[in-house]
Amino acid sequence: MNHTNEKDRFIAILRENKGILLKVIRSYCKNAEDWRDLEQEIVIQLWKSLRSYNQQCKLSTWIYRVALNVAISHYRKTKKQSNHASLDEAIFIVAEDDVSEYHSRRDFLYNFINTLDEMNKALIILHLEDHSHKEISDILGISEGNVATKINRIKNKCRNAIQHNYDYTRSN
Repeated sequence: MNHTNEKDRFIAILRENKGILLKVIRSYCKNAEDWRDLEQEIVIQLWKSLRSYNQQCKLSTWIYRVALNVAISHYRKTKKQSNHASLDEAIFIVAEDDVSEYHSRRDFLYNFINTLDEMNKALIILHLEDHSHKEISDILGISEGNVATKINRIKNKCRNAIQHNYDYTRSN
């Protein structure tokens, strides 16, 4: 395949899988500047890795795997450079009075997800995207049983955070 055809194919792949990339990027970055940096890193890595893609798994699965690996590396790099809010701090960064209940819940969920370690963050994002345990297992390289166990633990942790937030807001 000549370089022009390969480049066109790559651009088409990026367009078709834009949603995957945006979800991964949004989950690992808090501001637009970081989004752009991470997007560039992911696109570069996808380009470098495109020839090594073997069609044993779905293209979208492979893209998730590459994007998550780059995002986790990026997160680790940036985490060392800045202080992140603790779980308790993130729980109370819920929407202001003028923000709708939907936005409040969504923001709370994103804040909660941002407190998770890299593996659990990737896992819950894939789960929220309605990927099967098998697909998540393939993407993250862990067993299906481990996927199910981790999802249940994350859900319980989230429920506790919600309850803690509810109790706190009722008492104030």
